[in-house]
Amino acid sequence: MNNFNRTFCLILMVLIQACASDPQEKKVGSEKDVLPLSREELADKVKGMLVGSAIGDAMGAPTEMWSREAIQMEYGWVDNLDSMVREVSPEGIWKVNLPAGGTTDDTRWKKLVFEYLENQDDLELNPREFSLHIIREYEKYFEDFKSLKPEEMEALEYANLRVFWLQEWYKVSLSVRENDLMAYQQALGKFYGGEMVCAGLLYSPAIGLRYPGQPEKAYEQAYRLSLYDIGYAKDISALSAAMTAAAMTAKGDKTKLLDVLRSVDPESFFTSRLVGRSSYRALQTALSIAGAVNTGTSLEKDFSGGSSSRENAMKLAFPLLDQHLQDMPFHAGEIHLQVLTAMLVSDFDFEDSLTFLVNYGRDNDTTAAILGAILGAFYGYEKLPDTMKNQVLTVNKSLLDIDLNVLAEKQTSHIQSLYYWPE
Repeated sequence: MNNFNRTFCLILMVLIQACASDPQEKKVGSEKDVLPLSREELADKVKGMLVGSAIGDAMGAPTEMWSREAIQMEYGWVDNLDSMVREVSPEGIWKVNLPAGGTTDDTRWKKLVFEYLENQDDLELNPREFSLHIIREYEKYFEDFKSLKPEEMEALEYANLRVFWLQEWYKVSLSVRENDLMAYQQALGKFYGGEMVCAGLLYSPAIGLRYPGQPEKAYEQAYRLSLYDIGYAKDISALSAAMTAAAMTAKGDKTKLLDVLRSVDPESFFTSRLVGRSSYRALQTALSIAGAVNTGTSLEKDFSGGSSSRENAMKLAFPLLDQHLQDMPFHAGEIHLQVLTAMLVSDFDFEDSLTFLVNYGRDNDTTAAILGAILGAFYGYEKLPDTMKNQVLTVNKSLLDIDLNVLAEKQTSHIQSLYYWPE
């Protein structure tokens, strides 16, 4: 047998052995990681994050950007879903007079990111692919104008809302697509006013779902996709993904959520010269507010008058939070502090935490959507309040063309395909 034949036979034997080997064994420790959740648990956590976020969004939507005084005057103490008597806007509602359970851009962003993630077959996410997804979505919306006539005013208004929603994101995404650093810097500097706004916080919890029990991995990937954030807003966005990832496997241990804020720092914000880690200072502030409220040493004013002890505690915390307001309500640092304070004062209770944020005001649909996402992943869909979750599922599907059930099922199936389950 000549050298060529011997080599050919050897290669053939190797190929035969590879084909005959157990395909499950090839996955272990090499191609796929083992997922620390059962299929049922994963489905419950994914749907919990999505629907929990939608509940928070729906609770805050009627009074988005309102002051506490205005909320109290028109709605009293808000602890449930309510209808939306407000104008349409690109970032707000797209249909007037939505019934209780309707949502805003906070839920639309979860849908958009879920649809992006469904086409990503690698746990390593590509920032350029994310920007291309936003470009395609924007240009799809823009196509509507080509078939509309001037007299179709309602359809034109709807087309305008969709285009204006993604317009600033589109400008930044174009420069990413073209790898144009100067254009990226200029577009980003004017994005939503150019301050450290909550761009990534609108979608980062959805990224955290792909990495159950891996908060550092979730942070890394969300940080890569925080293309629309500036400064420490990138850190805060990534931390929301990390907290979601930790929540999925926390098994009721609340300390695992707070541990993320202390131990997960792949970008070394703790060693940042001069600035340090702003997100951690927010945690310290939230802890001090919760401590002051719990011990009753911050204020002596009696807020009782028939109110519950939880409501009284929240009202004691509100003026303490007021001392840390930023120039605009959708500033990432302000939102981060409010979310953490609501969790701590309400002892991580899902409904109480949302009630805290909605009654506090400011950008309360976004703060409640972020908190609802993290605690939704923590508790799971089955433990969310039945009336609320059924309401948002129904209204979003029937009136807003957002089928939260289908989105959750597709995302769960896709995440399953990325991991290995030992039999």
